[in-house]
Amino acid sequence: MAGSTDSSTKTMGVLTVGALVAVTAYTVALGSNGWLWFGWVVLGLITLAMIVLKTG
Repeated sequence: MAGSTDSSTKTMGVLTVGALVAVTAYTVALGSNGWLWFGWVVLGLITLAMIVLKTG
């Protein structure tokens, strides 16, 4: 994951981390929502795939 990632991959990483913070805050405040966590996992997998494809 060295310098070969471009700005779109970095943006997806920031978005994924931001979504994790938001979903965690939602869970703490209002209770767990399985669809939110499922959506975050899908987003995380897409981000991971982008990183692998850019560095591989």
